[in-house]
Amino acid sequence: MRPTWHQYFMEMAFLAATRSTCLRRKVGAIIVQNNQVLATGYNGAPKRVRHCKDTGCLRSKLQVPSGERHELCRGVHAEQNAIIQAAINGTSIKNADLYCTNQPCVICSKMLINAEINNIYIAEAYPDKLAEQMLAEAGIGVYLLDRKTAKTDKLI
Repeated sequence: MRPTWHQYFMEMAFLAATRSTCLRRKVGAIIVQNNQVLATGYNGAPKRVRHCKDTGCLRSKLQVPSGERHELCRGVHAEQNAIIQAAINGTSIKNADLYCTNQPCVICSKMLINAEINNIYIAEAYPDKLAEQMLAEAGIGVYLLDRKTAKTDKLI
């Protein structure tokens, strides 16, 4: 059966996540406009920097709980890498949509707000109340997308 556009782009986000070098959570992101992929990203160490599989997970070493102290990590988030890829290639992502395997954290949410993303489609929720508040205030819709049925439930 032919996938819907939502299913198609979310599956691409999951495929991007397979490139992740993070030891704790593999995340993929796709930025789309008019059913065209503008940029992709996955989480992991910056270019020319050793991966966590080589150095060990800093967050695990410091016993940082999930959802806290995002700056204590060697990795760049999938959403950030997608935004960076668009910028490097000179591609505007204004009014585009983001498909991501996980709900963005507050840091990524602030970047997505300023990048003027329209909607965010996620496969899994992530407990970050400040991110949710800021996205709601900015008028960005966040939708939980069921990969099998393509049904979307508005979270924000």
